[in-house]
Amino acid sequence: MIYNQIFKYLHINNYITSNVTISKNVVYHNERPVFENSGVELPAFLLSVYQHFELAYSKFHKMDSLSKLGWLATEVLLKDAGIKQYQPQQVGLVLSNANASLDSDQKYMQSVADIPSPALFVYTLPNIMIGEICIRNNFKGEDAFFIFEKFDAAFIEQYVAQLLDTNVLEACICGWVDVLNDDYKSVLFLVEKAEKAGAIPFSAKNLDTIFDNLIIDKI
Repeated sequence: MIYNQIFKYLHINNYITSNVTISKNVVYHNERPVFENSGVELPAFLLSVYQHFELAYSKFHKMDSLSKLGWLATEVLLKDAGIKQYQPQQVGLVLSNANASLDSDQKYMQSVADIPSPALFVYTLPNIMIGEICIRNNFKGEDAFFIFEKFDAAFIEQYVAQLLDTNVLEACICGWVDVLNDDYKSVLFLVEKAEKAGAIPFSAKNLDTIFDNLIIDKI
């Protein structure tokens, strides 16, 4: 109890400087819709996001849906974020979801009935998504992937704050990336020590508010 009370005040100077939500065929950056492509299935939607933001990365097309979703959310999250000021080991990732890599696991098991697919087998671990993001951005800091029944903002707050407050990291990408069949959602946060224009305090309450605040506006 005493530890929790002390810990509560250690990370008051950390800030959410950017956030991205991808859900229901809409991409939100800092809670504003920036792209929408309704009426298409997930693979087509993810490709349309890639094309809309004029991204160029050949490995994207080989990824599974979970990695594509997390990778795309990170690309939008970091757009104009100015994190090149950090050394590779100063930026980390702490992600979570409810279904691990079950979406790819199921597809791989279906392929086993014929010829097992090495391309699918590669993605039968959820932390492969973190690897794809780190390779793309040359991140070499602390990373972790957790499985929860639902988004646990309090856990994310404490885990990430400890990494920042003990100077293990200077910035951390954290949040939720989940895919199972046609059901998907990604909500990512960039958390930094330095306050920037438009930043809000890093807290479980603010994480939950952004996670739940899906205002489906038209662009």
